[in-house]
Amino acid sequence: MSTPDLTVKGPSAAFTEPQRAVTGGWIAAFAAAWLGVWMAQLGPFQVLLPVQVDAEIGQPQDWTDSVVAFGIISGIAGAAAIIAFPVTGFLSDRTTSRLGRRRPWVLGGAALFAASLVALGFVHGIVLIATFWALTIVGLCILSSALTALISDLVPVRQRGFVSGWMSAPQAVGIILGVLLITEVFVTVTLGYIAMAVGLAILVLPIVFFTKETPITKAERPQFTLGALLRGMWISPRKHPDFAWTLTSRVLVNSGNALGTGLLLYYLAFGLEIGIDKAEDALLPLIVVYLICVVLTALVVGYLSDRLARRKIFVIWGSLAQAVAAFVLVFVTSYEATFVAGALLGLGYGAFLAVDQALATQVLPDPHDRGKDLGIMNIAFQVPQALAPLLGAFVVDALGGFRGMFMIAALAAAMGALVVSLVRDVK
Repeated sequence: MSTPDLTVKGPSAAFTEPQRAVTGGWIAAFAAAWLGVWMAQLGPFQVLLPVQVDAEIGQPQDWTDSVVAFGIISGIAGAAAIIAFPVTGFLSDRTTSRLGRRRPWVLGGAALFAASLVALGFVHGIVLIATFWALTIVGLCILSSALTALISDLVPVRQRGFVSGWMSAPQAVGIILGVLLITEVFVTVTLGYIAMAVGLAILVLPIVFFTKETPITKAERPQFTLGALLRGMWISPRKHPDFAWTLTSRVLVNSGNALGTGLLLYYLAFGLEIGIDKAEDALLPLIVVYLICVVLTALVVGYLSDRLARRKIFVIWGSLAQAVAAFVLVFVTSYEATFVAGALLGLGYGAFLAVDQALATQVLPDPHDRGKDLGIMNIAFQVPQALAPLLGAFVVDALGGFRGMFMIAALAAAMGALVVSLVRDVK
């Protein structure tokens, strides 16, 4: 198999802005890797991990007991992600392997991710489940940090919206494929985890073969000390305001989305009072509508943003669409309304995911620290998702219902749209 050279030649080619367009084959391999990532993370997160937690705690007195236990495990993993994303990004920026800076971390992250999933299939007890789920998320962080850094390293600005769409769109296929395999084919917890691990390994390998990086030498390597790592964790909002606005917007919009989707099963069961058994059946068509809309806008809007050389307007539009979706559920309590909200949420989130990722690559402070800086950006995606079940359960309990949770989700998304409008150096 040939490996097209996608980088600019020269003594400092690894740190220059790429100019040569990536090929369709490379984009397909990149999309396949993300399909594996989403399937291996979201399939277990939606089905296998909750089933394990329920089995360990027995029959709880209240549905929030199960959600809180699940949320604590997810929150521990989120805390691990806060460290793993920037640290592994920092290390990959300074890797002098002949494979390049990112591919060793793609392989290492995928190996840890897959091995931890397999281990989860055999362990019992909340402590061990929490430990291996945290290791799973660390593996995810290593892998996704390296994959997102490849966008900045190899993809020219004129293609980044479209390529980022192929990072986002596989999320829809990945979650449906993962859930179907787990519920219809590999129906035990152990087999489900093993299937996700094997699928991840197979789908990640093509990007390793299709990518040819320009390695850096030890002389070119940025400062590699603990002090440099610690200093790099702080990026001054005064010196780099566009980075700060983009990061803040990401936190707000992803928090709103996570709150709006994280407890949908429980909203159907207890907010609409149809019962947990009927809610499981009612959730699947809702997920399908949401994810179809994510795919459509991720690809179409990502392409449009490249053609028009505009990012902010699409990020703002995507954020506001999610706010409107959450407001629908605040004011209309019916199963039919969830489909309207689901479609709006999917349309908005697909646009946001694709174009915001492209925007993020254009506000990075230093080309020598792309991996670390994108790792900090990635925290804003993974951590809200990890904390949403726990936070959502507390909000529902404190406010006596789901409307308050959806109101907070709507306000967070709307504020995210306002904040991203403050970015100045990217149109």
